[in-house]
Amino acid sequence: MFKLKCDDFLIYDEATGTYSMSAEQKVRDETERNRWKTTGFTLLKDWRLYLMLLPMLLVYLLWKYLPMYELTAAFKFGPASNPSERPWAGIYAFQTIFTGSESTNFWMAFRNTFILAFYGLLFGFPTPIILALFFNEVRSNVARSIMQVCVYIPKFISTVIVTSLTVLLFQGTTGGTQVGVVSKLLGAISSSSTLHNRLDAGLVYSSEYFRAIYIVTDIWEHAGYDSIVFFAAVIAVSPTSYEAAQIDGAGKMAQMRYVVLPSILSTVIIMLIMKIGGLLSVGYEKLYLLVPNNTIGNYKVAEVVSTWSNRLSEAPVPKGTQDQAFGIAGEMTNNLIGMILVIGSNTIARKVSDVSLY
Repeated sequence: MFKLKCDDFLIYDEATGTYSMSAEQKVRDETERNRWKTTGFTLLKDWRLYLMLLPMLLVYLLWKYLPMYELTAAFKFGPASNPSERPWAGIYAFQTIFTGSESTNFWMAFRNTFILAFYGLLFGFPTPIILALFFNEVRSNVARSIMQVCVYIPKFISTVIVTSLTVLLFQGTTGGTQVGVVSKLLGAISSSSTLHNRLDAGLVYSSEYFRAIYIVTDIWEHAGYDSIVFFAAVIAVSPTSYEAAQIDGAGKMAQMRYVVLPSILSTVIIMLIMKIGGLLSVGYEKLYLLVPNNTIGNYKVAEVVSTWSNRLSEAPVPKGTQDQAFGIAGEMTNNLIGMILVIGSNTIARKVSDVSLY
């Protein structure tokens, strides 16, 4: 600990042998004495803003912090029906999913989670940026508004409806007739016997085509809505920058490359860090509907950590023990890796571009 002396914040007068306080120090002392009074006055003055903040704080408290108590179930294991009554078992659940009896299923689910998330980031992240650049080049406000509404709509469609449409489009044959529209098209233009065999079972239930179908439908569902942030950054670019580029002879593509993209780079980096943070957070709703059980053909490539954990929680109790601890341990591992990815990507972004979340 540092030892404070009077000389650190007082001025010594050698003539009189006394200490005096500088004007800056008086201001600092006065501010420190009235700090809580000033804070209370600010809260009273802007109480409406803090009242609007209260619902968000309650949401975080009830849905983000209080559920963390349930993570203790990953360290408990036993035959008791109530998780709170099970005895502590240390890291037994983690040992089981990493190297034990559940390791094969967990690592398969983790691998599928990473592959789907990586493909989603690789192909899904640039798409909203391209859409935003495209919207910026549409000069008619009416035409741009219509196109934006068309690409925003899929975001507001229920996941159940999206998966139902996916199954209907890529459904296999029934009674010798192609049911899915895409299946009909592919069956008409292709003579490959291998593809026709896949069409009979349904492309969405095929391990070879499932990932591509999932990524394409996911981009269709989210790309338009995600482009709002990038479009707001694009339209904020100063018109004088475009004029200067045009004077220098830059065409449309050159303006995008040398004017627009550098101007929205900070927004792109922030959004990329947030996307990386949710890289392993592949939701189970859509996949659970597309993979109803573990006997269909796409199970080996479609099972992710969230669906694996959910199936464990629904499974019958084996040998008097509960499998929920394994599922919670898997989800916790998934989330911890996601947190590490956020911290790592944020650190790299701060060192490379001086732009970061914190």
